[in-house]
Amino acid sequence: MTIRPAEAVHLRDLARLRRVRDRIDREFAQPLDVEALALGVHMSAGHLSRQFKLAYGESPYSYLMTRRIERAMALLRGGELSVTEVCFAVGCSSLGTFSTRFTELVGVPPSVYRRQLEGAEPGIPSCVEKQVTRPVRNREAKRTDPDLA
Repeated sequence: MTIRPAEAVHLRDLARLRRVRDRIDREFAQPLDVEALALGVHMSAGHLSRQFKLAYGESPYSYLMTRRIERAMALLRGGELSVTEVCFAVGCSSLGTFSTRFTELVGVPPSVYRRQLEGAEPGIPSCVEKQVTRPVRNREAKRTDPDLA
């Protein structure tokens, strides 16, 4: 079985996209932009953005912000850092952008999210908590409260 040239290019691009996604997952707290990510896999920024969206359903920037917000949710659950400290710890340089994106994905601002956790029942395993509190990307679906009974 031989691979046609178009298939080979597609497979090579998918491998590069996985490397970009893995780098975002690893280095989400670092200053990352599409040009730097594209340079790392020898693609143009435009081509990377188009192919990433085709493969994963969202832009590299959106994916990066989702990772940052997921980490921010975990830090806020820990309760040791202020919202501003969490913002900078996850790699955001603007508290306003962080709060706006957090609200879009989670449904409430970070300060409200933290207050809601203060009355939460202790003892929920972190793996369950992470799944239940996973942010909704790009307003794809309304958040519903799961039935944990």
